[in-house]
Amino acid sequence: MNFFRKTILPVLLATIWISISEFVRNSFFLHDYWINHYKDLGLVFPEEPINGAVWGIWSLCFAIGIYIISRKFSLMQTTFLSWFVGFVFMWLVVGNMGVLPFGILYLAIPLSFFEAFLATFIILKLSKSKEQ
Repeated sequence: MNFFRKTILPVLLATIWISISEFVRNSFFLHDYWINHYKDLGLVFPEEPINGAVWGIWSLCFAIGIYIISRKFSLMQTTFLSWFVGFVFMWLVVGNMGVLPFGILYLAIPLSFFEAFLATFIILKLSKSKEQ
């Protein structure tokens, strides 16, 4: 039971937060930008259910990574390292493929950093033992 409460639950709650954050950012704040950018590239923005499922898996993997990093680092160190690995690396790849609309970064950078911060906070708060 302690493993569930200190490991599984924090990762699952962080996964839910990350999924909601990604969905809101990309489906509400930036949706039209993504659609038009892909249209200008002659592509269709991938919005099929399978794409959402893959983003769900990405969110779980990101939360697991945050959990692992948080075992050795502070809140801000974990936030920065997680954000760097989860987002900077992704943006380098997407940018390299020519499908990153650079105009979204003014909003995506602070929102993604907040996403990583809150996921880290959730994990650290819930996985902390009483005697610490």
